[in-house]
Amino acid sequence: MRILLAEDERSLSRAIIALLEKNNYSADAVYDGVEALEYLAAANYDAVILDIMMPKLDGLTVLRKLREQGSHIPVLLLTARSEVEDKVLGLDTGANDYLTKPFATAELLARIRAMTRSNAAQNSSRLVFGNVTLDQTTFELSAPGGSFRLANKEYQMIEMLMRNPGQVIPTERFIEKIWGYDSDVEVNVVWVYISYLRKKLAALHADIQIRATRNTGYSLEEMK
Repeated sequence: MRILLAEDERSLSRAIIALLEKNNYSADAVYDGVEALEYLAAANYDAVILDIMMPKLDGLTVLRKLREQGSHIPVLLLTARSEVEDKVLGLDTGANDYLTKPFATAELLARIRAMTRSNAAQNSSRLVFGNVTLDQTTFELSAPGGSFRLANKEYQMIEMLMRNPGQVIPTERFIEKIWGYDSDVEVNVVWVYISYLRKKLAALHADIQIRATRNTGYSLEEMK
């Protein structure tokens, strides 16, 4: 799952990004409202955390613009204000949840899980293709040969493949979705993670495989 964090307090932003990545989220950080809208327009995110008091455009304005554009992305607002009126305004503007600073890290993670749960529930907490199951709650990849708990980027990559079985996903799409559209990661890094996943699928005696399409990308196919 990929999250955009818009928070202008740099030390807090770094701490939240580290927390998210430690918990198997892919996260990008921006520091003002204009940049937040640019990132959201250029890449696909599963959720966004918006600080209300930001330069250029405040969080409520960003949220309002998102909803006016028809975006249903889950939004968690962060603010130093705890007045009821501010919370009501944020929720009425279209926020899914509201968290007052300072907050406990466990509560932040719980609120992210809660606001993204409805989207995940539409596809169940498990993805299944062939004899392979990916548990989106525990990050475990399992098959008749056993199971592996996947690292962050391995999980995100196999999740993309299992959500789109049989479809070729361009290498650039993996980089954009997992590392960020402005990342300087080279294409051979994607190949390295594909190699890791292939070895795990083989060890699990999976009846599916990751197939490469030359100069294009990768797809998940059933073995014939």
